[in-house]
Amino acid sequence: MKRVLFTIISTTFFAGCSVFGIRTTEEPNFTIIEEDGDFQVRQYEDYIIAYVTVDGDYDESTSKGFRKLADYIFGKNQKDADIAMTAPVFQEENSEKMAMTAPVYQEEKEGEWRMSFVMPLKYSMETLPQPIDGDVKIEKVKGKKTVVIEYSGYLSEGNIRENTTELLKWVENNGYKIVSAPRSAGYDPPWAIPFLRRNEVLIDVN
Repeated sequence: MKRVLFTIISTTFFAGCSVFGIRTTEEPNFTIIEEDGDFQVRQYEDYIIAYVTVDGDYDESTSKGFRKLADYIFGKNQKDADIAMTAPVFQEENSEKMAMTAPVYQEEKEGEWRMSFVMPLKYSMETLPQPIDGDVKIEKVKGKKTVVIEYSGYLSEGNIRENTTELLKWVENNGYKIVSAPRSAGYDPPWAIPFLRRNEVLIDVN
């Protein structure tokens, strides 16, 4: 039943995507300032996210976090308003950074993940409908420089960790200073053809 519910929610959420990886959903604004194969350095503009932090393993937290955020954008907010969706969906494992050098040393808080939906650019912190669910938080993300690796296939925990390792190597080899933990980004629905899917791992740098 949970799997069916998650599929229904994600189907509605990814209405701007197709099985062939065609995407019409809005994304945060950024400028590409460096490109090297599957790697990019981007300068992001400010954007707003709605996020939840949930307990559980990767699969459990994905389902629970998605449902809570989907409820919020489908009207569970103080204005009873539907909020148009953008991409990507961000997800990261909660951790405590122990050093800012490369590689990043972390003490993991096992079983806790944070999932974020990016809000449409037309909203400000003042105009965005506020959530009713106390677990859903709103945050303005300031513009920042971010290194990214893009990959296709499934947005699995194994693929995220593998590509995180590759991205950390690239960052170290290119002399950037890491200022955030890695986070994953998914742009496509579960039914999209795997080799046409767009997935990313992102790390903020300066």
